[in-house]
Amino acid sequence: MVITWFAQSIRRWGKVKKFLSLFSLCFLLVVSCTPNKQTTTTSNGNNAAGDGRITIGTTQKPRTLDPADSYELGSMGLIFNMSDRLYSYEPGNTEIQPQLATALPKVSDDGLLYTIPLREGVVFHDGTPFNAKAMEFSIQRFIENKGKPSFLLSDTVESVEATGEYELSIKLKKPFAAFPSLLAFAGVCPVSPTVYKIGAGEFQPNTFVGTGPYKLAQYGTDSLRLDIFEEYWGEKPANKGINVQIQTSPVNLFNAFRTGAIDVAYLSLQPDQIKSLEEGAEKGDWQAITAQSSVVSYMVLNRNQTPLDQPEVRRAIASLIDRPLLNQRVLFNQADPLYSMIPSTFNVSQPLFKEKYGDGNFEEAKKQLTDAGFSAQNPAKIEVWYPSSSPTRSLAAQTLKSLADTKMDGVLQLEVKTVEGATFFKEISKGTYPIALLDWYPDFLDPDNYVQPFLACEKGSEAKGCETGGSQTQGSFYYSEKINQLIDQQRQVQDTETRKKIFTDIQQQVLNDIPYIPLWQNKDYVFAQKGVTEVKLNPTQNLIYKNIKK
Repeated sequence: MVITWFAQSIRRWGKVKKFLSLFSLCFLLVVSCTPNKQTTTTSNGNNAAGDGRITIGTTQKPRTLDPADSYELGSMGLIFNMSDRLYSYEPGNTEIQPQLATALPKVSDDGLLYTIPLREGVVFHDGTPFNAKAMEFSIQRFIENKGKPSFLLSDTVESVEATGEYELSIKLKKPFAAFPSLLAFAGVCPVSPTVYKIGAGEFQPNTFVGTGPYKLAQYGTDSLRLDIFEEYWGEKPANKGINVQIQTSPVNLFNAFRTGAIDVAYLSLQPDQIKSLEEGAEKGDWQAITAQSSVVSYMVLNRNQTPLDQPEVRRAIASLIDRPLLNQRVLFNQADPLYSMIPSTFNVSQPLFKEKYGDGNFEEAKKQLTDAGFSAQNPAKIEVWYPSSSPTRSLAAQTLKSLADTKMDGVLQLEVKTVEGATFFKEISKGTYPIALLDWYPDFLDPDNYVQPFLACEKGSEAKGCETGGSQTQGSFYYSEKINQLIDQQRQVQDTETRKKIFTDIQQQVLNDIPYIPLWQNKDYVFAQKGVTEVKLNPTQNLIYKNIKK
């Protein structure tokens, strides 16, 4: 994803912690949309004036609306809907499409220079014209203001320059085939150069002035109002505006939707609440909309801790995993079993773990442990850790322990342990945990983002494992010179078929070495009242506001 990825990976955990906390931490303020002359919200989620506005409920309180400092779903979803990017995605498709760009980039032969033609006739919410200089300003600001996501471009981009009124040229530090996908990141959007400043820490958390179909009309602690931007260059929204209600907890969001106080509920509901709302949708009470997510859940195996330093033990754990059982007991079938660290949303993904290890292959797991010298009298004892903020991980860990206790004839003993999230993410890179259960939320949609941060190692050896690098940060301490070479190769080539072959080789190596075990791939759930239509998610888990109507 980036050139000095390993420094990035350390910072990356801040994002993961925030997302994991969504499962259980309630840190938001209760909301109802502030009434005014134009909009009042009734108990059934419809506006009394019938003005066509949509009320969206969520538990995610935005930390900031400044795209140069935003790195959480709660903030990014709002920025996404008030902005445009050079490139974007269509629902159900991970291939980028031009948005403010008029074509895909022209790439130099050495893979370093990207030349991008830009759309004309676009203005910011404050009336400032959009052009290449404005885009240059916005990218430089994203890098130089040093916000949470700044590494996405600062580690990759050498320079950015307006080489024409509507032509942008970006030079990279090193070839990176997935770079256009970075330009679809919601935070890499143009902002008005008359409103914002460049400078470290120069952020404006409570405002937003971009080019998107909505402009920020009101930003409160518990609600936001987005109004139509009448000068928008593209197709106008199908609704008359958006009211966002921020609920204090999943329970409040659940109840607000069930009572009709909101039109659409998205993020974050607990699995049992989702199950209940799905049952209501089946009876026709409301609508349930699902989409394949690019978020993956996985197990980290620390190759520097005994007995996981033995490949037979890692193979035994891989054989023990019963993904359908986890999906049923832990997730109420609200996910898909995952058999590669690259999710199935990408055509390079191959279900190799299913082919080689299967699910709940207990006899093979016992054989591998026996071959490694373990028995009922001398069992393999391994700790399984997870951050305490995640009830889903807690149930998954307990389910795995139950499998070991009941199916492994005493040859394997798993001990479940947990610790507060901040400590967990601090200690995992130190090698504290033999096994850890985690989520991965991608920064950008390319298979590279599921490979490089997990497997690459800047400094290490086969004997000592990874000392500095992505795999060290992730807690597996995996080192493979072959993998390092394959990662570099796929980043340098532009040909999709060549990259696909390289990703196949990478997945095969992971299958043999088992530094990680893929568990499940999330599904996204949105619930909408009857009569609300065109509710869709894009592949980056963002709800698309402008299509919704009622």
